[in-house]
Amino acid sequence: MTVNLFIPTLNAGPIWKEVLAGIASQNYPISRLVVIDSGSTDGTLDQINGENCDLIQIDKKDFDHGGTRQMAAEKYPDADIFIFLTQDAILAGPNAIQLMVKAMEENHELGMVYGRQLPHKNAKVLESHARLFNYPAESKIKSMEDAERYGIRTISCSNSFAAYRKTAFFSVNGFPKGVILGEDVLIAGKMLLDGWKMAYLSDSKIYHSHDYSAIEEFKRYFDIGVFHVSNPWIFEKFGRAESEGFKYLKSELKYTFKHNPLLIPKCLIATAAKLVGYKLGLNYQSVPVKFRKSLSMTKGYWSNN
Repeated sequence: MTVNLFIPTLNAGPIWKEVLAGIASQNYPISRLVVIDSGSTDGTLDQINGENCDLIQIDKKDFDHGGTRQMAAEKYPDADIFIFLTQDAILAGPNAIQLMVKAMEENHELGMVYGRQLPHKNAKVLESHARLFNYPAESKIKSMEDAERYGIRTISCSNSFAAYRKTAFFSVNGFPKGVILGEDVLIAGKMLLDGWKMAYLSDSKIYHSHDYSAIEEFKRYFDIGVFHVSNPWIFEKFGRAESEGFKYLKSELKYTFKHNPLLIPKCLIATAAKLVGYKLGLNYQSVPVKFRKSLSMTKGYWSNN
């Protein structure tokens, strides 16, 4: 099966060199490496080889989480599998892509698969826990039949490292345009409703984590709230998210107490910031329009909407 790899970029920074090295080390051939750049000024584009890379350049104001990826897939559809990676995700091992392809070759019911995210090697306690909680060591195949069991986590996935079968991708019309985030979750939900299955592959790994401040967590969860209230069918088909938040907090407190009890106050402050941000996001239409952008991590969404 042929593979096209898509990466949106904007000032990828020092880690970009490691991302490219991880791609070059893969033992499965990549037919096309497609970089979609939104106006980098830090030398990001100087590090790619024009002979081995297809470059799409867009204006920063035109970037859209779903629409930009969809545009790239439509421009370069000449592969059996579309893999999406983010500019800060380092492939962990030379067989990361091969394992995704193998899963799709062996199971023709899989519309998409996504990989395990490990914390970066210098990650702090809270960001390490986030990856270990959300990306465990056990692989899993999920279908619509699992919605009652897993609830909203049925469609948990991430375009930081995910692969889509082209036929499944276009059968549900690909990524939606104009979403604040969560284009990966939306297409996963549409695929399951359409009869496809999805898989989490714990052996196909990347290094990817973030050290967010409490303010950044507030803004990120404000966006998640906006995303959920803007797509009510997710709750209708897969359930709500609040119970998952309590499970996460319990796990995070236990992990923090074991590794660094002094961080428990930071953990509680971050949790409060997430909760307030999420609730406010769910009710964003009550927030004056002029304030919404300042509460959000995804500034461009409000400029375009």
